[in-house]
Amino acid sequence: MGEAGFWDDSQGAAKIGAEHARLARRLEHYRSVESEVADLDTLVELSADDAELASELDGAFAAVESRLAALEEERLFSGRYDTGDALVTVNAGAGGTDSQDWAEMVLRMEMRWAERRGFQTELLDITPGEEAGIKSATFRVSGDNAYGLYSAEKGVHRLVRLSPFDQAHRRHTSFAGLEVAPVVGDEGDVEIDDDDLQIDTYRASGAGGQHVNKTSSAVRITHRPSGIVVQCQNERSQTQNKQTAMAMLRSKLAEREERRRQEEIAREKGEAQDVNFGSQIRSYVLHPYTLAKDHRTGHEMGDVQRALDGDLDGFVRAYLLGNRG
Repeated sequence: MGEAGFWDDSQGAAKIGAEHARLARRLEHYRSVESEVADLDTLVELSADDAELASELDGAFAAVESRLAALEEERLFSGRYDTGDALVTVNAGAGGTDSQDWAEMVLRMEMRWAERRGFQTELLDITPGEEAGIKSATFRVSGDNAYGLYSAEKGVHRLVRLSPFDQAHRRHTSFAGLEVAPVVGDEGDVEIDDDDLQIDTYRASGAGGQHVNKTSSAVRITHRPSGIVVQCQNERSQTQNKQTAMAMLRSKLAEREERRRQEEIAREKGEAQDVNFGSQIRSYVLHPYTLAKDHRTGHEMGDVQRALDGDLDGFVRAYLLGNRG
């Protein structure tokens, strides 16, 4: 960064500056934990003759262990896009109103998890259900290792409960799918031929007042070769929505290429790798008992409401440690 001409390439300089800031934060975190561990040694020695200090030891050790667990998590993100932002898309599965309601619950759960981790979120598109819930929604999550973390959530999430939409109040099973793509830049990450695009405009739905109801500001882009469809209705103008939708398309194409690369690596190693979007990763049972269980790792949480309120760190960490550790 100190070399002459470094700032001549503003985009490249910005990338390196962001990486420098991220690594500086990680180094600061490490040195802070290192200092806390040294303080623990002193505290242990002093507590031998001080009952009051001895009573503080458990809390001090627990605090350091929590910080160490966070450092352990950080070392797992070595993929090309792991440290960057992510686009998260929730889709309702088959099952009508129940699945659309469940998709909205999953959207809330994933956005609440982002808030718990101090990430920024921006809802880019949402398609409401006919009676309740949503058919689909996409949001961007920004923060250190956002893509690496949310990659652990991709797949199908299953809910078992007594349906609030069934007059007989019978038990229903609902499904919602989660797709995760890395946020990529404009500069050469993905090449898109304009001739491959079908661009449609339509009136945005949902709340938003006169602007939403009277102008065809929402944009839907179909990438014909891949069949990928993206849409955005979050911005006020059609131009802004098109720019955002193009960024979403680049991200989804980048994720597609990364998935192909991982499959090729797995084949070369002779490994079986389940990258099917249809694979069920986690169940949330509300009746006849309560349990959230990840089928990939066996990690469980008896208090399902905690998970639905965004307490997902345990599930994600167990998956990342098993899959990447």
